[in-house]
Amino acid sequence: MSYDKGFWSPGNLEKLEVLLEHSVLPKKGRLSANDKKRECHPEFIRARRKHSAVESDINALEANGLDKCPDKGIEGFERYVALAVVASNLKRLGKILLTRDRQ
Repeated sequence: MSYDKGFWSPGNLEKLEVLLEHSVLPKKGRLSANDKKRECHPEFIRARRKHSAVESDINALEANGLDKCPDKGIEGFERYVALAVVASNLKRLGKILLTRDRQ
């Protein structure tokens, strides 16, 4: 799991370390020796580099209607995310078909 720097707090870090084997929770500001050691670990760096792809996917979902979720509860949210993914995929397929037809 990968998080933004804004999510960092000592409490969040403790909870994630209990739940996850490798959590990517970068710290804002100056790093202590322990934080520097944690953030220089190869697994941390590898996962952190993948974070930009996650941000890109979130942006694509927001562009396809997932900027605000009017549904209530976790089930409604999951349904809304699934529909946004379907909308994004349909948009992508449409672009591929249009390109193919133009050629």
